[in-house]
Amino acid sequence: MTPQQFIAKWRQANLSERSAAQQHFLDLCELLNQPKPVEADPEGAWYTFERGVHKVGGGEGWADVWKRGISAGSTKASGKI
Repeated sequence: MTPQQFIAKWRQANLSERSAAQQHFLDLCELLNQPKPVEADPEGAWYTFERGVHKVGGGEGWADVWKRGISAGSTKASGKI
């Protein structure tokens, strides 16, 4: 996927956060030539979608995508906090 294709696809998308988050991340992986979670970790033990996490400020939450020791991310729909 080229940057132009990525931009064109996501500029026209009008999906909810829940509907778009995983596909958006998969497209980012393709754009950046990075392995997708199931390719890198078929068991989902260290790189997966929808992982329960401990919040830095305390409490529990969910990461849309999580990779042990690297990152936890949460996608927000445009215009939402």
